[in-house]
Amino acid sequence: MPLTEADVDRFEAFRPRLDALAYRLLGSAGEAEDAVQEAFLRWQAADVDRIEVPEAWLTKVLTNLCLNQLTSARARRETYVGEWLPEPLLAGDPMLGPADTAEQRESVSYAVLTLMERLTPNERAVYVLREAFDYPHREIAEILDITEASSQQIFHRARKHLAYGRARTEIDAAAARRIVEEFLAAATGGEIGPLVRLLTDDATTIGDGGGKIPARTTVVEGAVKVARFLRGLLKPSQAKRDLVGGSAEVYAWTANGDPAVVAVVGDRVIGIMCLEVTAEGITAFRTQVNPDKLERATAFWAATDHGEPLGHAF
Repeated sequence: MPLTEADVDRFEAFRPRLDALAYRLLGSAGEAEDAVQEAFLRWQAADVDRIEVPEAWLTKVLTNLCLNQLTSARARRETYVGEWLPEPLLAGDPMLGPADTAEQRESVSYAVLTLMERLTPNERAVYVLREAFDYPHREIAEILDITEASSQQIFHRARKHLAYGRARTEIDAAAARRIVEEFLAAATGGEIGPLVRLLTDDATTIGDGGGKIPARTTVVEGAVKVARFLRGLLKPSQAKRDLVGGSAEVYAWTANGDPAVVAVVGDRVIGIMCLEVTAEGITAFRTQVNPDKLERATAFWAATDHGEPLGHAF
């Protein structure tokens, strides 16, 4: 039976929430959109008049689609070139989803999305449904066809896997801009000392080029080593300009709630560097340059009033 206009409208009313759920589960905007579209096809094929609670039905369908996707994605990532990092989303992107509580904001931070790769598909699903969307364990158990006690145990195990030493510092847009400005000034200045002082002793940096753009495939660790690496990364050269098609403009922004350097050539976002900030300083740099993971950011950037660049890189 074909969907009525009202049936389509009902689905579309849930789409923003479904997009945000799928993104957190998969770490990829493109894969999230595909999963939500598949959920729509399931909705289209169902006898929707017999579905008592559409949101619950759609959440279960989508979650299980994402679980299947996560299982197959693990095999694909074993052959991925270099380090796999999530697809960053720029501030203002509706796919970032709910951000009313500290737990919701934390669950979509770039650091946590990266750490979630450690989790099993079920651990990831329980964590996201509970932490980001505040589903009670009774409903999570129904969605995943497990017991309520199992849901609670899986959630505690997932939180333990995601725990790490320092608490992330929440930062507003103005503070993020100041941090990025200070970082770029130190990274492009004459002395290495000011940059080292911005970092924690155990700072790290990693990049994801997907085999398409050169990126550091192993983690650089330690404040001095990281500082030297970043200064070299931002040092201008003709080879870099040739690689990306020109001199990149750099902007201060936030991505997934973290301060971020956005590099743009023409109308293309060519890189997003997310800075993880703690009370002790900047503790991690995660840079996404794989063009496949910057398509949504490029489209969003083009539709956004992003002001003037801080300067140029490369």
